Amino acid sequence: MSALRSRVEQLLSLADIRVGGDRPWDVQVGDERFYARVLGQGSLGLGESYMDGWWRAPSLDEFLYHVLAADLDQKVRGVGVAIDALWARLRNLQSRGRSFQIGERHYDLGNDLYRAMLGQRLVYSCAYWRDRFGRALDDLDAAQEAKLDLVCRKLGLQPGMRVLDIGCGWGEALKFAAERYGVSGVGVTVSREQAAYARELCAHLPIEIRLQDYRELDEPFDRSFSLGMFEHVGVKNYRTYFEVARRCLDDDGMFLLHTIGTNRSVHHTDPWIAKYIFPNSMLPSAAQITDASEGLFVMEDWHNFGTDYDRTLQAWRSNVERAWPDLDERYDERFRRMWRFYLAGSMAAFRSRHAQLWQVVLSRNGVPGGYVAPR
Repeated sequence: MSALRSRVEQLLSLADIRVGGDRPWDVQVGDERFYARVLGQGSLGLGESYMDGWWRAPSLDEFLYHVLAADLDQKVRGVGVAIDALWARLRNLQSRGRSFQIGERHYDLGNDLYRAMLGQRLVYSCAYWRDRFGRALDDLDAAQEAKLDLVCRKLGLQPGMRVLDIGCGWGEALKFAAERYGVSGVGVTVSREQAAYARELCAHLPIEIRLQDYRELDEPFDRSFSLGMFEHVGVKNYRTYFEVARRCLDDDGMFLLHTIGTNRSVHHTDPWIAKYIFPNSMLPSAAQITDASEGLFVMEDWHNFGTDYDRTLQAWRSNVERAWPDLDERYDERFRRMWRFYLAGSMAAFRSRHAQLWQVVLSRNGVPGGYVAPR
């Protein structure tokens, strides 16, 4: 047995993972180069070697859950992580000049892929697996509708209000708000594919969809929300983001931020995620959010339902696995392995409670008499 294999097996044992074991989270290694690659490159090497077919696990999400729960990602980081962290501190990776990269490289992959994965509504953010009466839901489409309704209720939407959606995706949230609550609105996105789809989806409604960087916004709205976009803003721009959100609200306005968050403040993202899934992305901490919004808003409510994301991701995985045979052949086997690693790794992050899902309600000047938070 090589020294490299022995070292990797020793590390995996800390997470109760065995090489060649027979449990769902045990790993089966088919290429001996796996050991050097993981020790030298950390998560990047782990993800790329999976994409290359060098190893497998019967339950990929459970394997990655064990890795994260034991903090092995911190023990094997690779030299590239330190370089990425330094580069992120020196440069604004989410500047205006780079803001459309995420749209081009991720959200423009193909509406066929997202339509197959996300379900009836193209909502690419965590579902809420209970209805307004607290009853458990067992259907992804119903859970996504419950999430959209929760957002509208938290903001107290009323007919005639004008609403802003920062990072509107395929337009589903604004469509829901317009049809169910009688509002008009504006949605902005940096994805051309999303913008084209959202304009068609909302063509019969008083909704305008713009291909636009959020920093260009400067007009008043009664309410605003942002669902799963803040992860692309970057720590160097957090303050600017909240300044934009404030200047786009009337004096009695409210803003809802729906974002994935982490337990510790960071200035860079996982190198595999940055390379293959979300370029220039970064997850905020609670401290970074409160620091960036200090003095601009009154904090009315902070709601964590991160465990719902594990279930949401499982539903997305089931959908896309059923759909692979019917999708375009450009989604080849390596792409499918990449996508499986992405979804499984995300499940593991929420299952281990390393990642959270927050909905934060902020008011411009405080809600008179106090805010009552719907659940």
